Amino acid sequence: MGPKPQGDAGNLVWLWYIKLLIAQSPLVPPPHAFGKKAVGQVRRFYSIKTLFFQLGFLIEGTMWADLKMGWMKSVFFVVVLCLWAGFTQGEYLKYKDPKQPLNARIKDLMGRMTLEEKIGQMSQIERKLATPDVMKNYFIGSVLSGGGSVPAPKASAESWVNMVNDLQKGSLSTRLGIPMIYGIDAVHGHNNVYKATIFPHNVGLGVTRDPDLLRRIGAATALEVRATGIPYVFAPCIAVCRDPRWGRCYESYSEDHTIVQQMTEIIPGLQGDLPANSPKGVPFVAGKIRVAACAKHFVGDGGTVRGIDENNTVVDFKGLLGIHMPAYLDSIRKGVATVMVSYSSWNGKKMHANRDLVTGLLKDKLKFRGFVISDWQGIDRITNPPHVNYSYSVQAGVLAGIDMIMLPENFKEFIDELASQVKKNIIPMSRIDDAVKRILRVKFVMGLFENPIADLSLVNQLGSQAHRDLAREAVRKSLVLLKNGKNPNQPLLPLPKKAPKILVAGTHADNLGYQCGGWTIEWQGVKGNDLTVGTTILGAIKTAVDPSTQVTYMENPDQNFVKTNGFSYAIVVVGEVPYAEMFGDSPNLTIAEPGSSIITSVCGAVPCVVVVVSGRPVVMQPYVDQIDALVAAWLPGTEGQGVTDALFGDHGFSGKLARTWFRSVDQLPMNVGDPHYDPLFAFGFGLTIEPRKQS
Repeated sequence: MGPKPQGDAGNLVWLWYIKLLIAQSPLVPPPHAFGKKAVGQVRRFYSIKTLFFQLGFLIEGTMWADLKMGWMKSVFFVVVLCLWAGFTQGEYLKYKDPKQPLNARIKDLMGRMTLEEKIGQMSQIERKLATPDVMKNYFIGSVLSGGGSVPAPKASAESWVNMVNDLQKGSLSTRLGIPMIYGIDAVHGHNNVYKATIFPHNVGLGVTRDPDLLRRIGAATALEVRATGIPYVFAPCIAVCRDPRWGRCYESYSEDHTIVQQMTEIIPGLQGDLPANSPKGVPFVAGKIRVAACAKHFVGDGGTVRGIDENNTVVDFKGLLGIHMPAYLDSIRKGVATVMVSYSSWNGKKMHANRDLVTGLLKDKLKFRGFVISDWQGIDRITNPPHVNYSYSVQAGVLAGIDMIMLPENFKEFIDELASQVKKNIIPMSRIDDAVKRILRVKFVMGLFENPIADLSLVNQLGSQAHRDLAREAVRKSLVLLKNGKNPNQPLLPLPKKAPKILVAGTHADNLGYQCGGWTIEWQGVKGNDLTVGTTILGAIKTAVDPSTQVTYMENPDQNFVKTNGFSYAIVVVGEVPYAEMFGDSPNLTIAEPGSSIITSVCGAVPCVVVVVSGRPVVMQPYVDQIDALVAAWLPGTEGQGVTDALFGDHGFSGKLARTWFRSVDQLPMNVGDPHYDPLFAFGFGLTIEPRKQS
């Protein structure tokens, strides 16, 4: 027999505790707190609750007549707790059920959200402002890293993952547990991250006219981005650059929209292949090894007057649709998740305030169902000077149809201002709901609710050899051979690997930062060889030549040195220094000094090939006659061996210009088909060389 109870008083205290637990717990909601769909659950709950009361009074009345043994009392207590646990566990949340239809999940979650939670979803803040508490307290929907914004200098993949996860845990601790989405510029590989593979910039990739290559680059980039715990990239740029004086021209695949359209194949590389019979315009991201992409910058960013960044694109509606819009149609057909709005204006109207194009065309007519994001402080720049009338900027930007606002500085001002305008009916709640539905649609589609926390399983993908080999392939396919021999019957290329002594010269021969260009580790890029891991062109030359060949490197040799040292030939590597956006706007498009004098000194004394490392065509007409061979290498990235693969004949030259190479800047803008078309090298030009036969 079990132990005897400790008296009636103790039994009464214990019993009344159970009754109070059932009757008065704040965790037990009143019937009116449940929706109609939960009526059955409520009825069952309250019938059991009544049973507990009856049972309690029965036991009290009999003074434990049938529960004198301690073991029976223990069993009763356990039963009560188990039943109570079953009734107090969280209600079924449809939005968290991946088996539910997409629209049902969106509707269910939207119905639970407050205005503050919705505005939080529309806010994307910079990493430097983000903490787990900020994510939780302001319901922040997204975080970004701007150019050069990293957890620490030369941060490892593990450091990135831990940083992203810490912020994500703040988001998951909110009432509804909506995960945030972290975004980053990955415009030629995962270019903010140390040791990542840096692919050629778009200006070179357009030369390849190889959609399959772009798809593979997209897939590789997605893996490297996911290796750092990030699920969203601000790429690809599908601008159609019509004037190389624009500082972002290297972000454009071509002056010809048909090539840009072909290159949108990078989107299924980044996101995965769109399933058959997918609804038009609905975004798609295929799981944890893919990322959400962003087609940018909508629309006409590459057509500004004189190539001035963020300036005005003057063209009629037919021209806008015919030149700058086609790649967006392709991107939407391929399920692109997001679209970023351009800083520029169209015929004087700021794109960030252009409701006719953002809502009327992109959303309504083209049926885009992902979300539209602003550029960095994009709504601030609706006014000139920026931020001078922020209330107007918020109103104009949100009413234009921008769903997520990039807020690198004072995000609280935006949140307060937008909330105020909604409460005053300046911005209707329907506009807020449209924005939030689109943001949630992307998050649901990409599986962010099911897999919000990144792990370390992909860290070995960052800068993997397979990806570096792919980048090397892209480099050699992006090269354009513009000249080969002063006499066509005596070509200089391919160069012999075995020679007594060769000269390598030029500002860009041994400078990894220069060959990567802007948007590499820092926003404006950096010079030198300590920025990340890669192979300079000089390093690649030393590896490619025969061991018996003596390689002499001198950045800026004088002509007497060149003449008197018995060089068999010279490789001169010159070009532009790194830049990004408006800092790259150039009215003269000359190569960096002393590049021109190096060409003159070297090529006037010895047979030479000049390799131009630049983000666009540059002034070359004054030097062409002095040069034996001329190669456009664009901005090749970290894998310099791709250049030497072609120079020494292991692979051939196959690239064709995707941009017109002008004679003089006075001709600009000049694009293929223009009446005044008279280029130094025409669009589509490129000499072909087959690989050297291996003995």
